[in-house]
Amino acid sequence: MSFGRPFVFLDGDEWQAKFREFRTEAWRLETLPEYRMPQEAEEFQRFLAGERFAGPFEDYWTGLIRQRKAVGGSIGRVHVLSRPLSDYLRFEFQRYYAHSARAGEDIRILDVTDRENPLLGVQDFWIFDRDTVVLMNYESDGRQISREVYEGDPDSFIDCQRIAVSESIPFLEYVSRFDL
Repeated sequence: MSFGRPFVFLDGDEWQAKFREFRTEAWRLETLPEYRMPQEAEEFQRFLAGERFAGPFEDYWTGLIRQRKAVGGSIGRVHVLSRPLSDYLRFEFQRYYAHSARAGEDIRILDVTDRENPLLGVQDFWIFDRDTVVLMNYESDGRQISREVYEGDPDSFIDCQRIAVSESIPFLEYVSRFDL
């Protein structure tokens, strides 16, 4: 899908403000099998060495989920993936998704292992209140390049969200099906 390219770069406090200031909904599409985030590198290495993370735990993110849910808002995402899961996805499932889903984030999985990907070519993005889109730009190895506010019409992204949600299943149901 092509969305045009009008952008404003977004970083630091301006980025964090999107999560503090959204009114009703923050939603993300994730499409990569690995995200190389420097702040996760040490924990990821420990995971690869066999360490598992106890939980549930509370952090800024789970607190935000609970706070937004308490006032009628929502945070959600769909991760498009295929099996076998990458080491990073297994880490992300155990370290983040399990705790965030239990805190109230609507995490869903769109497994395209045995089917056509209905969102092929769509890049990662966040959409806030169905009107502000932030494109998440990554290198092919999962290293983040930038975040850009999309200044065009959000309707194509809203349509991608609709497709992703309707074609996916809840995270906790997904992991129980595959004994992950």
